[in-house]
Amino acid sequence: MTDTASRRSFPIGERRGHRMFRGLRKIVTAAAMAATAPLLLGATQPKIGQPAPDFELTLVDGSKIKLDQFKGDVVVLNFWATWCGPCKQELPLLDRYYELQQKTGLKVFAVTTEDSVPIYQLKKLFAVMHITPAKRIKGPYDVINNGVPTNYVIGRDGMLRYAKAGAFDLDALNAVLVPLLKEPVPAS
Repeated sequence: MTDTASRRSFPIGERRGHRMFRGLRKIVTAAAMAATAPLLLGATQPKIGQPAPDFELTLVDGSKIKLDQFKGDVVVLNFWATWCGPCKQELPLLDRYYELQQKTGLKVFAVTTEDSVPIYQLKKLFAVMHITPAKRIKGPYDVINNGVPTNYVIGRDGMLRYAKAGAFDLDALNAVLVPLLKEPVPAS
């Protein structure tokens, strides 16, 4: 084989492979940066038993609220999606539970994931819900292991008490929330 023939067959494959490797490296780098973005922004990942990191919710009406507005309340952040079968069972249960327990200091926010249908298509649902719907959250809270529904529960003391992917049933709601709702409101 001549030197010219080997240059034609070999370098083309090497260049193509090198371009593919550079592309793969860019993807891996971008994924690593996305995974560490909350850390780079100074946010800490929520950890059970630790003070709950602050968040800012943008509600469907455009208003914004933060965690510090709910001192002394038990707060549930529920991440759900319109395409999620377990969410379709959990959301009505959570809504009814909230309706019955809101007088005891329970606050529940349903955060719609970005891959759900557009917010304007959910207006009828939101009109009958008692839970406060949110379209966006700023802070380190997100679905856990890409699983919806995901729920975070923050106690009256501001500590994160529960963080898990998977739907609540009535027994789980009672097991997690009743003891927290029975706790006294901390002195200011």
